[in-house]
Amino acid sequence: MTPQPNVTKVQDSILATIRSMNRCWTGGWHEEEFRQYIHPDAVAIAPSAPGRLQGRDAYVAGWKAFCDAAVIHEWRETDHTVQEYAGGKSAVVTYLFTITFVMGGTKQTMRGRDMFFLVKEGRKWLVAADQFSPEPLPAGCPA
Repeated sequence: MTPQPNVTKVQDSILATIRSMNRCWTGGWHEEEFRQYIHPDAVAIAPSAPGRLQGRDAYVAGWKAFCDAAVIHEWRETDHTVQEYAGGKSAVVTYLFTITFVMGGTKQTMRGRDMFFLVKEGRKWLVAADQFSPEPLPAGCPA
């Protein structure tokens, strides 16, 4: 992706972290590599799981369960934003995504949005929180 105007090197590094982490599950399941991007105390809220996924092990298990059940055909991310906080020690990343996959013999395409909260631990950015949801249907469209 071409760098966006006014994107700092730090923001570029944060986006690279998110993209690398996403490749660990969208390009085949690479658990050990995926795990390295997740904070030990991470939390995720996903529309397909009740409550929340609490801690790295639960977070990783949630993504593994999806990867075990689905064959991903396409993953796209667009419209990234990065907001830095706490003097560059934490950040929020949002973007829109489209994923096409086969699950249970049915091909599905889901459009949604993702929001990550990352913290800087030493030289690495780690995902501390993630919430994603399907993109709502436009007004007037049947569900």
